Amino acid sequence: MRKFLFSAGFALLVAATSVSIMAMTPPAFASTIKYVVNNIPITTGDIAHRAAFLKLQHKKGDAGQEMIDQTLRLAEARRLGIRITDAQVDAAYQRFATNNKMQLKQLDGIMAQAGVTKEHFKDFIRAQMAWNQALSARYRSGEGGAVTEQDAVRRMLDKGGAKPTAMEYMLQQVIFVVPPSERSATLAKRKREADAMRARFNGCATTREFAKGLLDVTVRDLGRVLAPQLPPDWADQIKATKVGGATATRETERGVEFIGICSSREVSDDKAAQMVFQSEGGNDKEADELSKKYVEELRKKARIVER
Repeated sequence: MRKFLFSAGFALLVAATSVSIMAMTPPAFASTIKYVVNNIPITTGDIAHRAAFLKLQHKKGDAGQEMIDQTLRLAEARRLGIRITDAQVDAAYQRFATNNKMQLKQLDGIMAQAGVTKEHFKDFIRAQMAWNQALSARYRSGEGGAVTEQDAVRRMLDKGGAKPTAMEYMLQQVIFVVPPSERSATLAKRKREADAMRARFNGCATTREFAKGLLDVTVRDLGRVLAPQLPPDWADQIKATKVGGATATRETERGVEFIGICSSREVSDDKAAQMVFQSEGGNDKEADELSKKYVEELRKKARIVER
């Protein structure tokens, strides 16, 4: 399934219009409940922010219906156990600012002056990230038309392509556990400990030896993982890390983590073809159709009340 991406057009629009937008007076939105979707309220303020977001993107659409769809998608992701942390959202927001050569304060100002607000934009980011994971899970389960290894190879060869290759990684996950009740008091300390261990990492063979003298550190061998199967939150860092090295540490719901790259190799087989095909969703049109069908199913089951 496609990675979480912002449209290039929107990125260029924000970068090109930052000066003119900053001169605008932000509209004030009074909020009353407009819709209730499975007991989750959507306010007129939410809808106004989404309308401003659509305007900023130069896109047409019904802001109210978009907010209903977003609410259904987030609820479905939660049902599937998908959790997008604040840290993940903040990192994506930072990347968006960086890619558009802006400081965070500049992006905050653009969103505020356009009537979108950084909070609404971050809610949109969270929903997009969660929905992409939900779509990927549905596709892999077969409900979205997942293909067998043989089908994937046949489809690619039918289109004139060669059997694809994929990088296969041997990975090791290191978790400095932080209980929720102790998070505010100990997270910074655990982050320093994790950074120190990560700096000493020089291959997977010695990880457990390093961890022996540390409190509440879990080392997990993740085994062999093909590139299209990499966790979305870690994929870019893993691909950018050399064998024998480790990714940067990240704060997660479990505590502070990093992933060691034990080995990697390029493979070309039917399994790789299946993973590549599924990770691409076949093509963008197929992914869009799956998303549309999925949302339609959620709408049919949902209780949507307009006030």
